Amino acid sequence: MTAAKRPRRGAPSGVPLPTLFMLQSPDLATDMSDLKHTRNFGIIAHIDHGKSTLSDRMLELTETVESRKMKEQLLDQMELERERGITIKMQPVRMQFEHEGEKYTLNLLDTPGHIDFSYEVSRALKAVEGVLLLVDATQGVQAQTLSVLEMAKEQGLTIIPVLNKIDLPLARPDEITLQMIDLLGCEEEDVLHVSAKTGEGVPALLETIVAKFPSPKTELENTASTRGLVFDFAYDTHRGVIIYTRLVDGSVKKGDKLKFIATDKEFNAIDVGVFTPEEHSTGELGMGSIGYIVTGLKEPGVARVGDTVTFAREPLAALPGYEEPKPVVWASVYPEDQDDFVELRKALERLQLSDSSLSFEEESSGTLGRGFRCGFLGMLHMEIVIERLKREFNLSLVVATPTITYEVKMKDGSTEKVYSAVFFPDEGTYTDAREPWVNVRIISPSDYVGPIVQLFHDHEVTQKDVDAFGDGRMQMDLEMPLRELMRNFFDEVKSASSGYASLSYQLIGLRDANIERLDILIADEVVPAFSRVVARARVQEEAEETVKKLKEVLPKQQFELKIQAKAHGRIIAAERKSAMRKDVTGALYGGDVTRKRKLLEKQKKGKKKLKEQGKGKVHIPQDVFMKMTQR
Repeated sequence: MTAAKRPRRGAPSGVPLPTLFMLQSPDLATDMSDLKHTRNFGIIAHIDHGKSTLSDRMLELTETVESRKMKEQLLDQMELERERGITIKMQPVRMQFEHEGEKYTLNLLDTPGHIDFSYEVSRALKAVEGVLLLVDATQGVQAQTLSVLEMAKEQGLTIIPVLNKIDLPLARPDEITLQMIDLLGCEEEDVLHVSAKTGEGVPALLETIVAKFPSPKTELENTASTRGLVFDFAYDTHRGVIIYTRLVDGSVKKGDKLKFIATDKEFNAIDVGVFTPEEHSTGELGMGSIGYIVTGLKEPGVARVGDTVTFAREPLAALPGYEEPKPVVWASVYPEDQDDFVELRKALERLQLSDSSLSFEEESSGTLGRGFRCGFLGMLHMEIVIERLKREFNLSLVVATPTITYEVKMKDGSTEKVYSAVFFPDEGTYTDAREPWVNVRIISPSDYVGPIVQLFHDHEVTQKDVDAFGDGRMQMDLEMPLRELMRNFFDEVKSASSGYASLSYQLIGLRDANIERLDILIADEVVPAFSRVVARARVQEEAEETVKKLKEVLPKQQFELKIQAKAHGRIIAAERKSAMRKDVTGALYGGDVTRKRKLLEKQKKGKKKLKEQGKGKVHIPQDVFMKMTQR
């Protein structure tokens, strides 16, 4: 939420005022205990297969939102979501649909599609009974389609296969339908064909949702208490943390005293209601409902995705499957101006109120000053958080090269977890190191398999299986270090396949690693933001590439600049950048050449003295750090 767009009381955090809508019908607040006429479902798909557009058409057809107030990506409220065309923040919405003379309540969860948010997606799937598996009729089944489908199957959800974008000239509905039949073992008539853009086939899809998805079930039929799954949450300046919950047992009324089981934090329900898609207060949430509870809590860490909310006076057992989301990628973040350190802390605390998967702790660097080591779910998650810090809090930041968690066994027998490359122990002080590995699945047209395989050696890939996937495509199952996956492997795969390949990955544990720390020195001083952990086999190549690139992007200084790379206790690569030179002889006209030499010598001594006195500190602009993190 930016300072310029403060939400009015009652508005969800981060939602600009123009996107809030008036309630269409009082039916939305009617008897919510009628589980027979309730359907809770989500949409799962590969990135850019049309989840948000299909949600738009459903809102339009059910008249949940007036047609004059409709716009593309209606449920994607964040500016970043609309710019990138992806869903970052999950958004629930309640719709009313009439089928065969009876009214049904449809609760839709529009989930993120990127692998970085897979934990949030898995928790959201616990809040529904069915999912629409959406596949692009021009691209077919992709790697991420398989990943989200496996999640749905693990939860035992009812799956309706839906083929989208059938209106496009390049659509191949017959071929892609066969793919979905092979994938799900369903019949041809089970695969629904729709165009989320034009609305073709969407009314029939809504009827199928009512007919095929089961109504909510409760585990505890007779209980005076309640139990709800927290599948997401937001933050409002005035009302504190607002949890998004699916009530599994019992009901919640405004004023009830509740508690979080994982954090053991108690609170009063200041307000309860549903999403239409804006918040609409109903005063009560019944069993099987999806809605929100305003907690009034304004401290980070109290609400967590996957936690269970229950009555404080008669707590029930936690719903199964809760896990703490674990950071996968770490990066040190420093304010460009140290005067902004406190503002950066406040900004991170504010973001953490609506994103419990973000973790951070203070650290300091001799070169960059005080900052924070931040943990993220993946590279996209990191990119989004950094961008939000810049946009919403107007901060200029220096972001160190992202790294992962290493487990290092020291010579004294102790084991340390290393989250930042600059703290990786020196050569000779440890006996062995372990690093996380991932299982990677790539689906690509067979014509591009050769160029993709050529990337494997450079990224330490172990190839497991290669199978024909149908439609002239191949599926490759690989194992590789997470460190190498982060080293632009996905971008290189996309480039080698002309953008046709898709990739998904899953962590599979720690394995032995043959790695070491590479430090970069500028003017004889280590710059922690440029330190990285690399494979021993690549350390020389990485060192030479880094110092060469730094020579190109660093601005000239008043004195000659030494740029060096250091590993295993010695300098292994170096470059020199000439000094910025003022023409001190420009005012001379004619005369003896010794006069020019005298002025040049004086200039040279002045630069040397400046450096020796320590006044020649190198200021590294923010754009240099950004250029170094980009390939």
